Amino acid sequence: MKVKTIVVDDERLGRKELLSLIEQHSNLEVIADYGNPEEARLGIEELQPDLLFLDIQMPGKNGFELLEELERAPHVIFVTAYDEFAIQAFEVNAMDYVLKPVDEERFTNAVNKAIELITEEKKQLKHPDSKELTGDDQVFLKDGERCWFVHLRDIEKFESIGNYVKVYFNGNKPLILKSLNNLDKRLSDKEFFRANRKFIINLKWIHKIEPWFNGGMQVELKTGDKIEISRRQASRLKEMMSL
Repeated sequence: MKVKTIVVDDERLGRKELLSLIEQHSNLEVIADYGNPEEARLGIEELQPDLLFLDIQMPGKNGFELLEELERAPHVIFVTAYDEFAIQAFEVNAMDYVLKPVDEERFTNAVNKAIELITEEKKQLKHPDSKELTGDDQVFLKDGERCWFVHLRDIEKFESIGNYVKVYFNGNKPLILKSLNNLDKRLSDKEFFRANRKFIINLKWIHKIEPWFNGGMQVELKTGDKIEISRRQASRLKEMMSL
């Protein structure tokens, strides 16, 4: 099962190095590469890759700004010469963060992790669970030796943590082996909302909504937790919650 891949790096030699490394992984199929962020945005929207190798510092638009503009962002591995963006990269739920000059073993580890998760996602999409989950549904959660039966209405939010999702309810925070993307497809969009690449929130747990930076929004849940809504998702939330 091939993983459709796009490379975005404004430096020609950087793209050439990445393409050479990717060639060593038969499960990856490069469908395009771009040196210009705006051309990359259009190409990503059209081609819908599974995986994006993305530089950060680029002229006109950085990698984070590019992701913000995408309607549906693929999984991302950042490849950059700058280590100071690592925390921000994982805040947007990047699969990995590889520094230039690229170490081949480090790159292989990042690729293998991405292929494993994306392949599992594709299998689940091929054989999906048919039933949409609503707040009235009860789900079984297991984390280590602890188990719970939980009504979805009691779950405040879901947080992506690498290949896992952390589920927040009644003071509990178990980790389940599932991707946020697949979970998003099963949850009722009338009750749950994809706030950004990292969080899905329960709309019934929203206490307050405030304008935020760059046209985004910030929601405060009844628990007091605050979640930033990306600019694109903020527009969707306004439409959903308007009369």
